Amino acid sequence: MHSFYFERLYGLLSGEYSCRPEDFCGEENILTESRYCESGRRYSDKKPFFSMVTTGKNAVITADPALLPFLQEFIRSKTGHWLFELHSLIEIEKELSGYSYTLSQTHHMFLPDERPRPSRSASCQPELRWYYGEEIHRFYGDKRFPNAICQKYLPHRPDRIALTAVSDGEIIGMAGCSEDAPGWLQIGIDVLPEYRSLGIGTLLVSRLKDKILESGGVPFYGTSLSNYHSWNIALNSGFKPAWVEVSAKELKSSSGG
Repeated sequence: MHSFYFERLYGLLSGEYSCRPEDFCGEENILTESRYCESGRRYSDKKPFFSMVTTGKNAVITADPALLPFLQEFIRSKTGHWLFELHSLIEIEKELSGYSYTLSQTHHMFLPDERPRPSRSASCQPELRWYYGEEIHRFYGDKRFPNAICQKYLPHRPDRIALTAVSDGEIIGMAGCSEDAPGWLQIGIDVLPEYRSLGIGTLLVSRLKDKILESGGVPFYGTSLSNYHSWNIALNSGFKPAWVEVSAKELKSSSGG
């Protein structure tokens, strides 16, 4: 039986990958032609050229029609999650390069863990301050918080809530969430270097996750494969690994104007 959050995840991804929710639970890999999804996460104003996701078993891929013949043969008889290993990604990268595209980094994504977990406290107890909507705009351009909030206001995925930790009148950490799809709020975290490893990141992410859950939204968290500090914050804050995703981005022209 799948958890409540996974059921909602399959619904979200099915729109983005032009497939059925149950396609993420099977053994066979799924390949579809990509289309622009108004109701999904909107990180681009174009339909995906290539995007691949796994929730642990098969892989679901959506791609431009030009890639479909290659991918149909490439994924044949392959176990889905192994398509995310380096040797497979190298082959996909070679094919993408012929269309002036390259792979992005793999994104390791987390959903709330519905099992009860012991609460953790920070070794210091900073003051906590909440900001909502336009109150967050004052922090745009602040280079201390590149992960917690967006660089600027983005109407298609606006920052909704920010929570700061304050010590001696100075902000020492911030967790924020952007609404990347309706009801789906991605959490990011930044803690100033001199205040790391004190539990502040876990404190902020935990509190923000709970606030989102209280509002009826779905909090989610993402990090890279090798960022184990970020992994530990996710796990200690009550998240669990849920899906892995990789997509393609267009190569910028090197010619000058």
